[in-house]
Amino acid sequence: MSKVPFVDLRAQYASIKPEIDRAIARVIENCHFILGPDVEAFEAALASWCGVTHAVGVNSGTSALHLALLAAGVKPGDEVITVSYTFVATAAAILYCGATPVYVDIDPASCTMDSARLEAAITPRTRVIMPVHLYGQCADMDPILSIARRHKLVVIEDAAQAHGATYRGRPAGSMGDLACFSFYPGKNLGAYGEGGAVVTNRDEWAAEMRVLRDQGQSRKYHHTRVGYNYRLEGLQGAVLGVKLTHLDRWNAARRDHAAAYRRVLAGSPVRVLSDMSWGTGVVHVFPVFTPERDALQAHLTAAGIATGIHYPIPVHLQPAFADPRYPAGSLPHTELAARQTLSLPMFAELTRDHIATVADAITRFTPSSSRT
Repeated sequence: MSKVPFVDLRAQYASIKPEIDRAIARVIENCHFILGPDVEAFEAALASWCGVTHAVGVNSGTSALHLALLAAGVKPGDEVITVSYTFVATAAAILYCGATPVYVDIDPASCTMDSARLEAAITPRTRVIMPVHLYGQCADMDPILSIARRHKLVVIEDAAQAHGATYRGRPAGSMGDLACFSFYPGKNLGAYGEGGAVVTNRDEWAAEMRVLRDQGQSRKYHHTRVGYNYRLEGLQGAVLGVKLTHLDRWNAARRDHAAAYRRVLAGSPVRVLSDMSWGTGVVHVFPVFTPERDALQAHLTAAGIATGIHYPIPVHLQPAFADPRYPAGSLPHTELAARQTLSLPMFAELTRDHIATVADAITRFTPSSSRT
């Protein structure tokens, strides 16, 4: 077992075990295993927490993105502007609609969409702009929203890594026309399985997504649309409802850990991700950057420290998403980040000893340029 795990879901469970056990027992007793009252209660709590009117729970973050695009009216032949430095689900959901992903390079300081490059990517076929809030920080939303309004485009926030982040005082999920969250277990707000949600202030879009997630049913056995089996399970709604009440505290702990990492890694052979001035991040993972990423990862593994890589191959260079418009070298900042990023352990229960162990190991790493 690693001296320092990458995540520690056992420690999180231990800290809230009585609440979780009661919530799970309640669902088993009431037998509302698909949707039901615990999902409805969680949706209401999530919407309030994000500062929006509606939250629609679904079975994954990927499904959330797909339904948000459909609600926005995306259809075959449309274009959706996003980034390639993200999990492939961002682009996959666009392709599910028959639309075309158009990639904008990232700002290397934030690893999120470079708004200065956005307007040049807009064409008559553009329907949606989908910025990705990465590593727990929001993209620079004001210029993105301004450009979208000027061109009458829908904005969908991919907030799968930004549960509780803020941008100039506004919560992630409250700025775009729609926003999508993932509740994959390792996320800041993670289910005990798969889960996701779309949040919006648009009544008609929320109603449409509720129909689409439930096999197109407007009421039982009355199918007004060809829909999908994207329903959120009752057990996941109950677990997420409990965890949401602890999320602000957990996010505060993550921010403290990030500040500690920044202090102890100052002067080390890695660059840390900038803490963007426009908002408060929630540090989904803590990335560092080095040209010798693979060697550093091997060094840390040998020291008993678990790490992760997000994302070593950007979407436009993945075989399943190959597009002749985006050959290697076409998105240089994206590709550089993909080659150099290593994610350090980050979870709310991380200790100062954990951080000191990681920092000590990184300090002892000798880059090849310094070796004799």
